[in-house]
Amino acid sequence: MEPINSDVDEFKSCVDEIYTEVDKLEKTVKEVEQFYSTPATTAANKGSSSILKEKDRDKLLLNTPLHDSSQKEQIASKRMQELMRHFASIFRQITQHKWAWPFLEPVDVEGLNLLDYYEVIEKPMDFGTIKTKMEAKDGNGYKNVREIYADVRLVFKNAMKYNDEKDDVHVMAKTLLEKFEEKWLQLLPKVAEEEKKREEEEAKALLEMRITREVKYANMAKDTSTKLYEIDIQLRELKERVVQKCRRMSTEEKRKLGSALTRLSPEDISKALEIVAENNPSFQATAQEVDLDIDAQSEYTLWRLKVFVKEALKVQGNNASNNNVTNNNKDDNKKNNSKRRREICDALAKSTVKRTKKLSNL
Repeated sequence: MEPINSDVDEFKSCVDEIYTEVDKLEKTVKEVEQFYSTPATTAANKGSSSILKEKDRDKLLLNTPLHDSSQKEQIASKRMQELMRHFASIFRQITQHKWAWPFLEPVDVEGLNLLDYYEVIEKPMDFGTIKTKMEAKDGNGYKNVREIYADVRLVFKNAMKYNDEKDDVHVMAKTLLEKFEEKWLQLLPKVAEEEKKREEEEAKALLEMRITREVKYANMAKDTSTKLYEIDIQLRELKERVVQKCRRMSTEEKRKLGSALTRLSPEDISKALEIVAENNPSFQATAQEVDLDIDAQSEYTLWRLKVFVKEALKVQGNNASNNNVTNNNKDDNKKNNSKRRREICDALAKSTVKRTKKLSNL
């Protein structure tokens, strides 16, 4: 019996569900492939610390305190604020020095008629501007003490660059710079320690993030593989159900199938034998001599063979047609070449005859 409409609808529904699931899995596979093929991931996987076994990866994640990113930032910010307070103390001492007055406000270029000031000084700086930026709360302030240190030095360097060595402003700037550098050297070990700690924390956070992503995509790949295996089983079961609902193959159809098998190419015959072996473990598809009993095969195997043979012979037919067209073209080319060769030979013969006549006349 042919499958009734209700069975067809049921099979169609199953196929649609499988197709939807496969479509989702295909997107997941592309995402996983994209992750592992990106230059950053590829380079990381070549590093000594990147190729972590699954147990090592899980162990590292378990032993690492998973602080919230905002909490980590708050801890680091508090340490930086402590350094800022230390630097602010140094800054007050310098700005309160009796020789600091020329540097408290921006240089009055117009009032002092310094026409070439901006040609000599690329980036003007003063203590007032530094203080404003140190106290900024809008995110435009200094991020770390090294930025403040650089601007304080710039104040003195600008003054020394623009003013002659014997000028009072030059001498005052040079003296204050030396005092500032002495105090900075006292704070520098703490600054270096904080920078090292920051660098380690950032590297650790980056490693945690990378490992977490690797674990995520490794699990995605594992789950996808499992789901694909399950879908493969579903498809096999669905095929068997479809065959069970279909009519049995007649004796004449089996005879035609056996005859069609003999017309397959060696490669396709091997594939056909593999189909037989899938549902017949004792059947040796790779043996030198194979005895295939069509009547002994299950309906499922017979219908699979019929579909395969039909498609294979269709492909062979198309290839044969193409080969015939190619061979015909080759034959036409041969005929044309032969005709051309005959024309050339005739022309050579005629010219030879003409030369012979001329020689005889002489």
